[in-house]
Amino acid sequence: MLIERITTLIATACHAPRELEFKSALPETPARPDRKRRYRPRRTTSDRLREALSSLARNQGQFLTHEEAPWSSITFSGTRHEITLAFEGAEAVAAGETFIAALPEHEFTVPGQLVADADVREVEHRFAAEERLVVTCVLLLLEEV
Repeated sequence: MLIERITTLIATACHAPRELEFKSALPETPARPDRKRRYRPRRTTSDRLREALSSLARNQGQFLTHEEAPWSSITFSGTRHEITLAFEGAEAVAAGETFIAALPEHEFTVPGQLVADADVREVEHRFAAEERLVVTCVLLLLEEV
């Protein structure tokens, strides 16, 4: 008898849908329901450093390489970055020369990091039909505590 009653209740619930009652406010529809939410990757310290260097180079330099290695001492820890930029064309080379002069004294703003040292390690300047300047710089970043 109990099984028959349960079967009847299940059959009644399945065949006669009830009006749903909401105890909270209905969710608002998005402004543009046709667009899915995009995945936006989180910017890393390296991304922020490249952005700062690009800004210092007036967006004229092309990043060729970027090597990052952990660095630590007894009192500090951080990362060492070696970055190579290429400047092609007379206008870009002029921006590269300004970049070389400004890099050692530039005040970087990288969240959570202090730029302890920024030096130009190597410069290669070619004069040909198209002028080219390749700059390798080394930056030492320390984690802020």
